[in-house]
Amino acid sequence: MSYWSGRRVMITGGGGFLGQSVVRRLEGGGADSIFVPRSRDYDLRTKEGIDRALADGRPQLVIHLAAVVGGIGANRENPGRFFYENAIMGVQLMEQARLAGVEKFVTIGTVCAYPKFTPVPFKEEDLWNGYPEETNAPYGLAKRMLLVQGQAYRQQYGFNAIYLLPVNLYGPGDNFDPRSSHVIPALIKKCVDAVESGADHIDVWGTGAASREFLYVDDAAEGIVLAAERYDGAEPVNLGTGQEITIRELVTLIAEGTGYQGDIRWDATRPDGQPRRVLATSKALEYFGFAAQTSFRVGLRGTLEWYRASTGRPIAVY
Repeated sequence: MSYWSGRRVMITGGGGFLGQSVVRRLEGGGADSIFVPRSRDYDLRTKEGIDRALADGRPQLVIHLAAVVGGIGANRENPGRFFYENAIMGVQLMEQARLAGVEKFVTIGTVCAYPKFTPVPFKEEDLWNGYPEETNAPYGLAKRMLLVQGQAYRQQYGFNAIYLLPVNLYGPGDNFDPRSSHVIPALIKKCVDAVESGADHIDVWGTGAASREFLYVDDAAEGIVLAAERYDGAEPVNLGTGQEITIRELVTLIAEGTGYQGDIRWDATRPDGQPRRVLATSKALEYFGFAAQTSFRVGLRGTLEWYRASTGRPIAVY
């Protein structure tokens, strides 16, 4: 029997982009008792909603993926909401899970929790050496507090809470709504819209000089499941590839992949966000055997192919 067979698992956000991939990975690993509390039925921002979810799911293990998220624009427009809803949901959920006798709690943090100026590659021990990048600091700090809570609960109550720090995710099933999407789906849609409309240029925020690291969603799910199964430590652990790409290079790749051949106009009045993001990934390999397997070009091709198939829009996937 596998580790997951017969183990009751509750996955908040299990119907979302990352959550669906985690559910598939768990099912493939033998999990046969997965409970996904959907937001339409359980408001996890309230104690009442959390209590009902825990009573209905009776989980032994909780993977907390649910979050209120978005790109730079959404973070700038909703700093109060992003702080409050992420903090209140996570803090109450962990407390009620402890009281309900949950055996293990897996918190999914965010690369946005790192300080704005962090030595590259980002190491877990640098997490507290400064304030996060301003455009997403409220979200990042709300998530950072869940690490404090988990470590405090481990110290006082012996509660087995672990904390993972994934980089920016991408892949099939991503959110392509321009009001809330992250950079890769936003750029894909922008380029495809321009191809369809015959536009001669697209506008892109920032200078293009900032760098980012991207983790394919199925690789992220693999890392989360391996950590849930094998890791019981107090230290936060990065999940990433250890590879970075500049936004300028990213836009060029997406333009090629979508068949967009017009001009790219950089709007330097808009923020770049954090100057660089790339993680040190050795601890994930050491502690629970995780190493990302999907190259960025392969993952981007899969994302473009999924978008073409799901929307019927013409994309010249390279």
